[in-house]
Amino acid sequence: MDLSALLNTMDAWFAAWVVTPITWVIFFDLAFWTDEITLPIVVVWLLLGAAFFTVRFQFVNLRAFRHAIDCVRGRYTRPDETGEISHFQALSAALSGTVGLGNIAGVAVAIGLGGPGAVFWMVIAGILGMSSKFAECTLGQKYRIVRDDGRVTGGGMIYLRAGLAELGYPKFGRVLAAVFAVMCIGGSFGGGNMFQSNQSFAQFANVFPSAANDLGAVLFGGALVVVVGLVIIGGIRRIGEVAGFLVPIMCTLYVVTGLVILALNAGELGHALGVIVNDAFAPTAVAGGFVGSMIQGFRRAAFSNEAGTGSAAIAHSAATTDEPVREGMVALLEPFIDTLVVCLMTGLVIVVTGAHTAADAGSGIAMTSWAFSSVFPWFQYVLSVTAILFAFSTMITWCYYGEQSWSVLFAGRGLLIYKIIFLGFSWAGAVFTATAVIDFGDMMILGMAFPNIVGVVMLSGKVKADLDDYWARLKSGEIQPVDAV
Repeated sequence: MDLSALLNTMDAWFAAWVVTPITWVIFFDLAFWTDEITLPIVVVWLLLGAAFFTVRFQFVNLRAFRHAIDCVRGRYTRPDETGEISHFQALSAALSGTVGLGNIAGVAVAIGLGGPGAVFWMVIAGILGMSSKFAECTLGQKYRIVRDDGRVTGGGMIYLRAGLAELGYPKFGRVLAAVFAVMCIGGSFGGGNMFQSNQSFAQFANVFPSAANDLGAVLFGGALVVVVGLVIIGGIRRIGEVAGFLVPIMCTLYVVTGLVILALNAGELGHALGVIVNDAFAPTAVAGGFVGSMIQGFRRAAFSNEAGTGSAAIAHSAATTDEPVREGMVALLEPFIDTLVVCLMTGLVIVVTGAHTAADAGSGIAMTSWAFSSVFPWFQYVLSVTAILFAFSTMITWCYYGEQSWSVLFAGRGLLIYKIIFLGFSWAGAVFTATAVIDFGDMMILGMAFPNIVGVVMLSGKVKADLDDYWARLKSGEIQPVDAV
């Protein structure tokens, strides 16, 4: 059997025996209006949770925004606080897990399936998701475990178990924590790994056609295995350092280029915004009118910023602070940066350049590349490098997420086995087809939302009490910036 036949056989097996059965369980669809329009129940779950947290915490996503920026700047960080990484490094590490190819390829996928109006619903989901991020990352800090050597373990697999035990539901908490850990491990293999490898190779092969073959995919996947493996050995400290260096550079390069394109097309910007807003409610939009547009926007936003899934709480639990609420406020900046800045800009560039209607633009990352390259022909090469860096940063962060979940689930045993499996999926993502990879990535990461939202809603009273206490101390002047003490 030649290489191509072998890879096709492996891909078919993966889609038939892994993706399809689990997708049926996790992505059980609710029929909506017609047989053609279905609303995944996990999307409803995330939206209801985000709306609940926004109201429950009195629009903390808006009123704490300025203070969150001050915290990231280190104005409230004192040297005697506990943790492994700074607020900025925690934010960068969590962003490296979300600001990835979901922002580049995912926006194009949403527009291709749901029309330009999907961008509008992505923004709405991002605004609401800021409150979800605040709640889960506050809990990640509140219930984290600090070991004698200074290393920190935290996240949904910890606060679901410990928090619900405090409420008198220890067995239920252990079940939710175990389900969360299993889903997180699966998410680290899928959306946090395979999808990144797959789409970065797609862009690389698009720019360098000579590599667009089975051997090229195998070699590209192998190269990713090597560079990812070199970083994940160092744990969250190394990941925080690498992410703190890469994420600002990647985001700045990508966003500045996009803003230049929008500036050059300033005369069309108002029309593009009008197309996005009108299409969001138009009955004739792609894939079932505004309902289809809304579903695609919410679904891709959920995958892009991961608000409500509990993933970022794992990174934020390692931040240096003795105020859990403060880290929750830092975390609420993630959906803003991820969705309201990067995703919105990507969507505007695609619409303003007409990539969404161009017959030769392709789909996914190819459509985004077409949009940017239509103004700057050289950008396809920059995007190829950026895509690989985005993928790399996302993969190292998600390896940490999965490793932490694996450690809790198996009492710290077999971490080397986990890393080997993770690196195997890094290679597999480059050689499997995009459809199977995207489905697998979506179902595992979004599947984390089921146990997480249940637990965070049950623990929301504790979060609210901590928020009210912190906010009162901040407003009274008891909490002062370091430079004012």
